[in-house]
Amino acid sequence: MWRGTIRQSSVALACGAALFAAGCGSSKSSATTSTKSTTSEATKSGLTTNGKINYASPPANAQVQSGLVKISYHEISIEPDTLKVKVGSTIEWTNHDPVEHNVTSASGPSKFASKNFGEGGTFKVTVTKPGIIHYRCTLHPATMNGTIEVVQ
Repeated sequence: MWRGTIRQSSVALACGAALFAAGCGSSKSSATTSTKSTTSEATKSGLTTNGKINYASPPANAQVQSGLVKISYHEISIEPDTLKVKVGSTIEWTNHDPVEHNVTSASGPSKFASKNFGEGGTFKVTVTKPGIIHYRCTLHPATMNGTIEVVQ
């Protein structure tokens, strides 16, 4: 009985480690599923190259959202990691992870920086000027970075 418990625990630990490793990477909406990714795929997916974050862009045909627009932090990634919103919209980030995250603008017409917030915590910002906002979680910048295109 005891050996079976150790074996089951070892299998569970190995599976957990494999799932964790598979979850590391770019945000969900732009993650590359192939294990043979090229430099151009890594650049498109928002990963870092030579220590620099390569921010993804919203698709040209992305729907423009308005009002309260929600972004989810989940599994050390962002969903959605790119979006288009109208001026005057409020963006709300919610942390669904058991670890702390934050939101810090890296460039664009809006400058903001949240404090770290834990699971269930939120951060909101209302965008008032058009332009491209790049942002990241400074605790996990390689996998948690995004782009918001603000339009009139």
